[in-house]
Amino acid sequence: MAILETSSFMSDFVRQAGGAAVIDGGLATELERHGADLNDPLWSAKCLLSSPHLICRVHLDYLEAGADIIITASYQATIQGFEAKGFSREESEALLKRSVEIACEARDVYYDRCSKGLPDGTGDEKILKHRPILVAASVGSYGAFLADGSEYSGNYGDAITLETLKDFHRRRVQILAASGADLIAFETVPNKLEAQAYARLLEEEDINIPAWFSFNSKDGVNVVSGDSLLECATIAESCKRVVAVGINCTPPRYIHDLILCLKKVTTKPLLIYPNSGESYDANLKEWVQNTGVSDGDFVSYVNKWWQVGASLIGGCCRTSPNTIRAIYRTLSNRSAASQQH
Repeated sequence: MAILETSSFMSDFVRQAGGAAVIDGGLATELERHGADLNDPLWSAKCLLSSPHLICRVHLDYLEAGADIIITASYQATIQGFEAKGFSREESEALLKRSVEIACEARDVYYDRCSKGLPDGTGDEKILKHRPILVAASVGSYGAFLADGSEYSGNYGDAITLETLKDFHRRRVQILAASGADLIAFETVPNKLEAQAYARLLEEEDINIPAWFSFNSKDGVNVVSGDSLLECATIAESCKRVVAVGINCTPPRYIHDLILCLKKVTTKPLLIYPNSGESYDANLKEWVQNTGVSDGDFVSYVNKWWQVGASLIGGCCRTSPNTIRAIYRTLSNRSAASQQH
């Protein structure tokens, strides 16, 4: 059942999690590791059609690694994208709903395992426990639908207006808002215009659900389009339904300064889930190897992010359940220490 927005929604959740909550990690990489072929404009959403059981398995892997929030396989799932594949409007909407159902099913399986006291297979009994878990319905940008890499540039051209983006996203957001998700994750927001479109949609009467805005940056100062992060975050701050603001799919080395920037304009909880630091080649549609950081190096940043104000931390592209398990352990140690003082 979806939880309706209140001003303290995410703050209360973080408090229940011990002062720091864990977001899951990369989905597509894990699906590929389990044998999925994602060479498709639908990307990870292709598995909603071909192998939903793999999506459920990856969600469960992240829950068993300690994630408090799992994000649905709907980042690249759009009604327009499904229709381009020959599906009807009704079938397309059903696939969007299915992305949330799968995540909720994974949560139920996890809770069932907890109730039976089953081990998680890692020897870390602290991770496998019954705890509040949120399902965040992912909404990718217009650039994600285009599948041409423009989500990493934010350059949509002059023909794309605020109304164009609102019309493009509206029905998908309506469907996800009524799907049983706990909140909507507007992810990898590349420019100010799309942030404005999301904020306007959240003000519409038939979209009654909390949300987070998560921007991406390639210079540690602005969002990828070159728009001011301060201006983008101010839009999120002024929207009552936005319960957290942050950064995703951005190299870890930029995160510290971006957190400090966000704190200048928002009082909402800050969420951080960077990529591994690797570069994405939009022409080859693949991540460039040997440009990222190891799990150990990635997790070494976590204490610093937590200390300067991030209260929800996870991973994005090219991170794994191992990454999330290490984040969980790090944040558990930090939150336990803070409660002792």
